[in-house]
Amino acid sequence: MSNTLQAIRGMNDILPAEAELWEQFEDMIRDWLRAYGYKPIRMPLVEPTPLFSRAIGEVTDIVEKEMYSFEDALNGEKLTLRPEGTASCVRAVLQHNMLYDGPKRLWYQGPMFRHERPQKGRYRQFHQIGVEALGFAGPDIDAEQILMTARLWDDLGLEGIRLEINSLGSVEERQQHRAALIAYFEQHAAQLDADAQRRLHSNPLRILDTKNPDMQALVEAAPKLMDYLGEESLKHFEGVQAILRDAGIHARVNPRLVRGLDYYNLTVFEWVTDQLGAQGTVCAGGRYDGLIAQLGGKPAPACGFAMGVERLLALWKDQGNQALAVAPDVYLVAQGDVAGRFAFRVAEELRSSGFDVLQHCGGGSFKSQMKRADGSGAPLAVIIGDDEANAGVVSLKPLREAGEQQKVALADLAEAVNNLIFSTDETEDD
Repeated sequence: MSNTLQAIRGMNDILPAEAELWEQFEDMIRDWLRAYGYKPIRMPLVEPTPLFSRAIGEVTDIVEKEMYSFEDALNGEKLTLRPEGTASCVRAVLQHNMLYDGPKRLWYQGPMFRHERPQKGRYRQFHQIGVEALGFAGPDIDAEQILMTARLWDDLGLEGIRLEINSLGSVEERQQHRAALIAYFEQHAAQLDADAQRRLHSNPLRILDTKNPDMQALVEAAPKLMDYLGEESLKHFEGVQAILRDAGIHARVNPRLVRGLDYYNLTVFEWVTDQLGAQGTVCAGGRYDGLIAQLGGKPAPACGFAMGVERLLALWKDQGNQALAVAPDVYLVAQGDVAGRFAFRVAEELRSSGFDVLQHCGGGSFKSQMKRADGSGAPLAVIIGDDEANAGVVSLKPLREAGEQQKVALADLAEAVNNLIFSTDETEDD
């Protein structure tokens, strides 16, 4: 048996070919968020454990079962690898008093950690793009965030993603609904599974999110939160839906959509697909007006969402998208001791002029080096022998288009490369 160390199960390496697809996706994300005025923020991977237990809720799967928590050996502080980004973002906003001069639109990306059973689209280290708008009270920001995600699916060319929305109302309305839920489920206690019985009095809303097929009929007949919403909550929800209708975005109202985190209120939404098996949610979020005060700040409204990068990329690839080949502009071949030293000067001169240069290293025959040059995808090879190096010139050879190999002085090389690359681009366009 091999004693080679392996990655932790559910924490995956992203190898170069796949990583290039990630980079192209992330470039699109940055441009998309910039178009809506969102600014980047970066938070630590490790936070105090109480941040998540207070924000997410003690009686949630994340806090009860899934967090990677440990005690700092130096000072005994209880720490947790972040399982989600909203609590961290709000903590940073409060710590640095970022709302002193008005509302903020923020976004972040990076790994999150949950101790789950790994499967396609569900990993122990997974990556999210998180978007948070803090200090905005009206339904317009809820709708904007839904509209901007719809635009992203269009930009990515994704199909088969549908929108589900709901309103969780206010704290008081949820309390009335909670009492009705408890009374209802107590009448059917014999049909509750172990999780539902445990949550019956601590967090009965979570029962509505059960995946147990034996409880679906029971849950479907349970009291609906929508029936307990007051005028203001209904007005907010209708405001969101009106903007979506005006924009031509179809949304299905799903009264069982409650989300897995306790800090949500009013609007919640999910973008879901049937193309990823059981892990069908690719983007989810909603309003969390009480969280800022809950974490010790002055009360302020907020709304946000997160996207699972692995799930979106799996969907993107399943629909025929692949990483675009990224090739250097020039592959540099050198044969001989003097040529090998001169090659470094040539490579740096070209890079200073803005070209991507892959310089051959590790020796080898001229034939093997040219084979590597052809396999690199570069449109041009710069070839240097000792005679060329001593004369301060190089040979420039087209690799993808017909053309003569030519000798070029180092001082004229950047211009010659530029002319050949642009002439190749124009030929491809024709």
